[in-house]
Amino acid sequence: MPTITVLTPVHEGGHAYLHELYECLRGQKLPAGWRLEWIVQEDGRTGEPLRAVPDPPWISKGTGRRGGAAQARTLGLARATGTLLRCVDADDLLPAEETLAHDIEVLEARPAYGWTVAPCLDLHPDGRLEPGPYDPAPGPLPRRALLDGAGRGAFPVVGTTMTARTDLVRLVGGWPALPAFEDAALLLCCAAVSRGWMQSEPGLLYRKHPRQHTASAAFHDAEETRLRQQIAITRARALTATGWHWTPPA
Repeated sequence: MPTITVLTPVHEGGHAYLHELYECLRGQKLPAGWRLEWIVQEDGRTGEPLRAVPDPPWISKGTGRRGGAAQARTLGLARATGTLLRCVDADDLLPAEETLAHDIEVLEARPAYGWTVAPCLDLHPDGRLEPGPYDPAPGPLPRRALLDGAGRGAFPVVGTTMTARTDLVRLVGGWPALPAFEDAALLLCCAAVSRGWMQSEPGLLYRKHPRQHTASAAFHDAEETRLRQQIAITRARALTATGWHWTPPA
């Protein structure tokens, strides 16, 4: 049975919304014959965040030495059995019961494509939803669209809207060891070597709250921001320059 894997890193103190995400995923309506696998990987070994969700067979829980979201995702990836992979952070949600089904349908209909992304809606504490400012038009994305946007400082999409073929994620090395921007960095690498599709329907509710990582002073440090973006862009440019193109095996 084909499987889509959702991978969620979480640390102690960052699991206040994790049970809400569980309810969201439990309500996903997948295409006939597909199953969902949710890998919850604690960035640490306390076990406390994992107690926020039950233990049905479709959930795989793990712990590991604390090292940040990129490391936690990499450790969780070792347990992924799905042919498709989607990351959803512990404080975010999917906007509709059919969100994962849309991802599956896009990639099933386009076997030469390696990944798909979608618009993101910021979810504010008052319930207000706000779209992103740089969303590309729906349809096939030009190979350099995301890379050129990143170079201008206007990255067009949110990295955690990407659903990719799991083999492609493994092939490009997964998430680089960055303190932030690691989702975008992975997406840039996937886009450098494979074709992607932009959906019209929103694919993520990005929760805005005071304790999120992207609200911290460390995240907004100007020098670190410049450096992590430079690392991601340089890596993607190097891959693009090879001229190599990956297509899923038949």
